[in-house]
Amino acid sequence: MPDTLPSAPTIGEATYLRLKQDIIACTLMPGHKLRLEALKEQYEAGISTLREILNRLASESLVVAEGQKGFAVAPATAQDLREIADLRLLLESHALELSFARGDLDWEGRVVAAHYKLAATERKLLAGQERHTINWVRYDFAFHNALISACGSRVLLDMHASVFDRFLRYHMLGASFRGKGVVDDHKALFEIALKRDTAGALAMLASHVNRGVAHVLSTGRLDPA
Repeated sequence: MPDTLPSAPTIGEATYLRLKQDIIACTLMPGHKLRLEALKEQYEAGISTLREILNRLASESLVVAEGQKGFAVAPATAQDLREIADLRLLLESHALELSFARGDLDWEGRVVAAHYKLAATERKLLAGQERHTINWVRYDFAFHNALISACGSRVLLDMHASVFDRFLRYHMLGASFRGKGVVDDHKALFEIALKRDTAGALAMLASHVNRGVAHVLSTGRLDPA
């Protein structure tokens, strides 16, 4: 057992995580102007700290710098969604193949645990007992992350997580829990993963992601540009 507990995040890191979550959850909508004075009051952080955070979020494509005008939440467009989906598939497919080849019993345990939590949340959504989609997208990421967690590359996992964050923002914008269809997708991916069926998993993943994109586009909430 370690002698010390993990250190708490700094004020700057905590503020970064809060602001990032508010952007992904669409509490701060695409195009929203991020005024430093307003953010200072809302997030109780200094101007210099906020400027550093916004530049960091800009490097993650969640915020755009508008020169002398300051910062704004990145716009949401159909083209951007399609490009993010393509990049997610590229990264996740490669990581999935590596994980299937290298995954051990600990990896299988992570997959089982992550799917259990996701499936439990989805049952509540289907029954109308859970309305907060943000809870679902968190477990959605945790499940997909577990599937690729044995890939052996920290760089690949970090890149995938960054792209997944951008993808999740579109899910939140479209309130896109697709009902039984997405539940069936996750169940199929789970069963295929435990069989180490690489070809089946890649085909299922592509279908799953593309159906999610189609669903978000069908809401009509994105700029077509």
